[in-house]
Amino acid sequence: QVQLVESGGGLVQAGGSLRLSCAASGSIFGINAMGWYRQVPGKQRELVAAIISGASTKYADSVKGRFTISRDNAKNTVALQMSSLKPEDTAVYYCKVEKGRAVVVAYWGQGTQVTVSS
Repeated sequence: QVQLVESGGGLVQAGGSLRLSCAASGSIFGINAMGWYRQVPGKQRELVAAIISGASTKYADSVKGRFTISRDNAKNTVALQMSSLKPEDTAVYYCKVEKGRAVVVAYWGQGTQVTVSS
């Protein structure tokens, strides 16, 4: 099992910045990918950014150039630096990690609310 603890959400004005952090603990050996998703009521959870083993990154088009994902392998953390925030970035943000290759198992954090006021 992998436990994920997220931090850093909150309320910010449009144009501001926030940094989310997610710390993984437990059975962390074999984590291949770490990432952030977000969800608003009535919509599907969507990928925001992910970092694959090594340093390959993937971003949603809506956040490219504004958000940066980073991973600290020594501390087993993944962070999401969010800048130039927009009201449409308002959502619950979830940390996700994936383990395994032949069989991939996903673990989710509890979510942290990000609210961007106009």
